[in-house]
Amino acid sequence: MLYVYTGTDREKAKSAMQKEVERVAKKEKASIVRISDAHTIADLRAALQGGGMFGGKRVVVLEGVLANEDMNPILSDAFPLLSESADPFFIFEERLDVATRKRVEKYAKESERFDAGKKWEDRSVFLLGNALKREDKKALWVGYLREVEKGSAPEMLHGILFWAAKSMLLAARERSAEQTRAALLVGRLAELPHESRRKGMDMELALEHFVLSTA
Repeated sequence: MLYVYTGTDREKAKSAMQKEVERVAKKEKASIVRISDAHTIADLRAALQGGGMFGGKRVVVLEGVLANEDMNPILSDAFPLLSESADPFFIFEERLDVATRKRVEKYAKESERFDAGKKWEDRSVFLLGNALKREDKKALWVGYLREVEKGSAPEMLHGILFWAAKSMLLAARERSAEQTRAALLVGRLAELPHESRRKGMDMELALEHFVLSTA
């Protein structure tokens, strides 16, 4: 059985999923297995293969796995098997592209979406991008801390900074110092999610290191 929870309101989506995971685990007297994009491909394959004849009942929770470019095809190919599995599988993803969403929902027994709505309309988060553009080191650091305290998802903050860096690159004059700086920022921000996964580092911590090194 396959259950899917998605949306930019991470707190609500994960809370709803966790309640259902605990309910099912209690009902089935099952152990809970959790796999995230910080785990290895071997960990993911082991979770997908099942607990075996003597492994006992399991509830498997997969968080952020589809966002990992190496893990994505492995999990995507397993959707048909997971839909028929006796073990319940729960997937959480903040965002899915249209093709992946259609495919996973085709095999899901249930799919729920929790988008943040008005929270995304809070324009203060875009001050981070403006601070990056202005090279205002203090405003960038203070703004980042403010967003963390508000509970803004690190993936969202990364997206804002990446958008700002790309805007700088497009607006910069050819072969100017601004173009060089913007290209460097775009490259670093593009690599950041992959680097954090390789090092087993939380995205929030990786982003903090970026802000500090930039500030």
